[in-house]
Amino acid sequence: MLPRKSIVDLTVRSNQSLGERFVLLKCTDTSAHLPLMLPGQFAQLRVDNSKTTFLRRPISINYVDIDKNEVWFLIQKVGAGSQALASLQSGDILNALMPLGNGFAMPTNTTDRYLLTGGGVGTAPLLYMGRCIRDMGGRSTFLLGARTASMLLELDMFRVLGDVYVTTEDGSMGESGFVTQHSILREQRFDMISVCGPSPMMKAVARYARKTNTPCQVSLENMMACGLGACLCCVEKTVRGNVCVCTEGPVFDINELNW
Repeated sequence: MLPRKSIVDLTVRSNQSLGERFVLLKCTDTSAHLPLMLPGQFAQLRVDNSKTTFLRRPISINYVDIDKNEVWFLIQKVGAGSQALASLQSGDILNALMPLGNGFAMPTNTTDRYLLTGGGVGTAPLLYMGRCIRDMGGRSTFLLGARTASMLLELDMFRVLGDVYVTTEDGSMGESGFVTQHSILREQRFDMISVCGPSPMMKAVARYARKTNTPCQVSLENMMACGLGACLCCVEKTVRGNVCVCTEGPVFDINELNW
């Protein structure tokens, strides 16, 4: 059963800059325990301090610290809405509708070899998934890609949770190229692959997964306006017809998709 969604007034505890384009918001509910959240779910965040933004912004749940009653959101500064969210400071209120969507399938055997692959800000939901796998007694392998080294985010946290391999398009860190070109994919085999990032990257990983007969799930990043399946902005064609990514996903098995 999925966790019950709710509207929560979160208090920002900190705003940490992660380079020029990203910030990490750590938030808490000062009046109650945060709702149960699953890896791969997301929140619809209300933007209160922008004159041009009227809709909530869908943001992946980056991490949940149960002991501190904190939820983290990794924000990439792109448009007016994300810029406004990135400007929030300690003590500000952030209204969130969460948790939404279906998350990643978790291991049924802690000895399974899990590969968690992400590109850019798409690495965000993989951190919490890696934490949950570790809490179950397992260990993940992370394959993270970005255009350049400064866009590889939260590496220290990932390294605590598993083995980390990276690629950069400019060769500034790790192996040069895309994640699907990393040597680990030729040297090792995995029992499950979970992916989040740009669509071309996810489709390339899906092709690798089919070629090696490896189960694979992907987290789609279709445009979402409501998060509840009412606006039909995020419709995706699947083998069972058109579905709303915000309610039927965002995580799908690749065999469900017309890729």
